[in-house]
Amino acid sequence: MAWLVGAAQFLIAQLVVGAGWTTRYSWATNNISDLGNVGCGIWDESRPRYVCSPLHAVMNVSFIAQGVLLLVGVLLTGAFWGRTAMSRAARALLAVGAAGWVVVGLMPADVDENLHLLGALLIMGLGNIGLVCAGFLPRTTSFGRIRLATRAFAAVAVLSAVMFFPGYGPLIGTGGMERLAAFAVTAWTVVAAITALRRVPVKVPS
Repeated sequence: MAWLVGAAQFLIAQLVVGAGWTTRYSWATNNISDLGNVGCGIWDESRPRYVCSPLHAVMNVSFIAQGVLLLVGVLLTGAFWGRTAMSRAARALLAVGAAGWVVVGLMPADVDENLHLLGALLIMGLGNIGLVCAGFLPRTTSFGRIRLATRAFAAVAVLSAVMFFPGYGPLIGTGGMERLAAFAVTAWTVVAAITALRRVPVKVPS
């Protein structure tokens, strides 16, 4: 349930905060981080653009909530992962990715760019590697039964991250590429949460 709440609040926050811009916010050309910048002005020497996000506090709280809820889900779904080395690696790396969301929320890009970038690397680097590991869980585990879908999400995540960091964004822009790289884990958690909820045993009163 934590994962479903996290995904929902994160999507809603982006839509609301983006709609609050006086200039047009584009999911193709703007970074996710632009929504959380606390100041107004031309931002990013590599891709100069005007950024002004009046509801930046909402977005930064959402980043933090996303990280906390992702971590809560990782901790509460232990029975669905199995007890293999791969499952432990997947959960540990996803937990690191969750910490990355918290760092991103606490340190907006225009407040401390280095720490913000570190958070992004934890999300799109180690977090996505955790998703790759989740794609190799044993079929006997609940999450192992969805490993084909997991591998698809992981492939999108890794390839998009490889494209995004050098600044490539064919067809969907660098902002779109960043979203594929950063949101693949979130999309997977929705599928995993539904899988977990369906497999929770129901106690029938005697």
